[in-house]
Amino acid sequence: MILTPIPPHQLPALLDRFAASLDDGFALTAFRRLARREDAERAAGDAALRHHEQALGILGQLGMGHCPGAPRDGFSWDGAAARRDTEAYVLLHEAAHFQLAAPERRRRIDFGLGPGPETGDRAAAMAAASVFGLECEREEAMASLLGILWEAALGQPALASFLDQNWCEAAGRPSAAAHFQGILDALRRDGLIDAQGYPRLRLRHGPE
Repeated sequence: MILTPIPPHQLPALLDRFAASLDDGFALTAFRRLARREDAERAAGDAALRHHEQALGILGQLGMGHCPGAPRDGFSWDGAAARRDTEAYVLLHEAAHFQLAAPERRRRIDFGLGPGPETGDRAAAMAAASVFGLECEREEAMASLLGILWEAALGQPALASFLDQNWCEAAGRPSAAAHFQGILDALRRDGLIDAQGYPRLRLRHGPE
C-alpha cells in the first residue's frame, strides 16, 4: 500500500525527479518503460479481465499451477498452485517470486517468506517461513520490481504498481535511485531480465 498518496497533478514532476536522479542508461530506459503516465491507474472492466488472462498465461509458461479461490482462502502460493481469484498484478508478483526462489523453496507455502498481505492462513505461512530479515526484504524488492517489469512488458498499468509499492517514495534522492538501480542490476545478474530490462521466462536453478 502506498505510503504517501500522490495527487495526480504532482505526478509528472515526481516522475521527472526520479528520472533525473538515475545516472545509469540501463536503469533510465527501464524506468521510462514502466513510468508511462497513462498507466498510473489500475485497469477495470474488459481490460482487467484481459490482463488477468495474460498473467495466468505467464504462470503457465513458467510451469506454475493455479487453482480457484482467493489468497485469503489459504495462501497466495501453496507450494504447487497460486490462487487465481486476485488481480493480475498480484499474480505477476507471485510469478516473480517463483522465478527468484531456489528450487526447493518453490515447493514451500508462500515461497518460505512468511505470510503476504493477502494470505488467509497466516499461522501456516509463518510456520513454513525459511527466509527472514534483510534477505526477505531484498527478495520482496526484487519480486516487486520484476513483477512490475512484467506488467510493463505486457502493456499493463505498471506505473500503478510502481507507485503503490512505494518505489517513488523519496523520488529524486540518491537513495531512491540507488535502490532502484541496485535491484535492477541484481535481476540482470541473475538472468531474469535482459540487457534492455525486459523480463525473461527463466527460473533460478542453483542456490540463492
